[in-house]
Amino acid sequence: MPTPQLLEEYSRFFRLLSETARLQLLCQLKQGPLDVAGLIEATGFSQSHISRQLGMLQRAGLVRCERDGVRTIWTADRALVDQLCALVQNRLRQQLEGQLQQLASA
Repeated sequence: MPTPQLLEEYSRFFRLLSETARLQLLCQLKQGPLDVAGLIEATGFSQSHISRQLGMLQRAGLVRCERDGVRTIWTADRALVDQLCALVQNRLRQQLEGQLQQLASA
C-alpha cells in the first residue's frame, strides 16, 4: 500500500495531466521540439499561459528545454509521454469495446 505522501504525489501528477492546455502542449511537443513562438502559433495560447504550463510540465519531468541562442527550445520526454498516451488509449479502447459488446447483445 502506498504511503500517504506517495498518494499525494500521485494525486499531484494526475492533477497536472488533467489540464487540457498542458495535454495540448504535450501533444504538440510530442511531434517535435518547438520554441514558445511555435507553441503560440500551434495552440493560440498566450505566451504567459504557455510559459506557466511548460514550467509545471518541466517540474514533473515531462518536458525539458535547451537554449539555442536567444530562443528556448522545448522538447517532450517522448518515451514517457508515449507510454502515458498508450495507457490512456488502451483503457479508452477497452471501455468502448465493452460498450459495443453491450449494445450488440441488447
